[in-house]
Amino acid sequence: MGAVTSTERLAGNGGDGLALRISSALEVLVFYAFTLEFIWRWQYTYRHAWIPMLAAIVASHFLHHDRLRDLGLTWNEARASASVVLPLAIAVFVPILVFGFARGALMLSLPDERTLAGFVGYLIWCACQQYLAQSFFHHRLRSVVTSPHLSSLLVGLMFGAAHIPNPVLIVATTLGGFIMAEIFLRHRSIWPLALAQAVGGFLLGAVTPASLIHHMRVGPGYFYYLLR
Repeated sequence: MGAVTSTERLAGNGGDGLALRISSALEVLVFYAFTLEFIWRWQYTYRHAWIPMLAAIVASHFLHHDRLRDLGLTWNEARASASVVLPLAIAVFVPILVFGFARGALMLSLPDERTLAGFVGYLIWCACQQYLAQSFFHHRLRSVVTSPHLSSLLVGLMFGAAHIPNPVLIVATTLGGFIMAEIFLRHRSIWPLALAQAVGGFLLGAVTPASLIHHMRVGPGYFYYLLR
């Protein structure tokens, strides 16, 4: 079973627990609505709107007395998490590799500096996504939802919905989001999850026709990817 955090213990303590559940539920709703609004509108009209959102999330961590370990931001559980992530990643990525080489979408070559820089940048972006999905949304949902598996399912659905209308990414991120949330329950570390997401995203983007995946774009950008 996963570690029980101080937030989860407080959730069941009378009036304080009820107040915590209500405030956490409101935070999830407000910040998820903000995330969707940024994806669909503000990234084009107010591109720096993520800054006050991040500041508010950090302030929330302080108000809730969240520990870095509970948020999965330390390396304490990274090895244990990796021991679960690695075999799952191999089981998923090997068939994608075989498919990619079979259809000529992949080929063996040494990566150049541009490719390495692109992967590092994408890895950082995946770490940001895992922080938001696991360290914030999942962590808050654990003080609202009694069932840990239901909490993981909600995280998966939220993660997938954030990738609408891209059909490939909706399926991949909903399933992947649920699995990663289940792993996070048991081993609180976002780092192996971020690495697995980055490798999986790179492979998926390489083997899926651009006409279908639209260069991994979501929101309005999915419809206008040829114009940008």
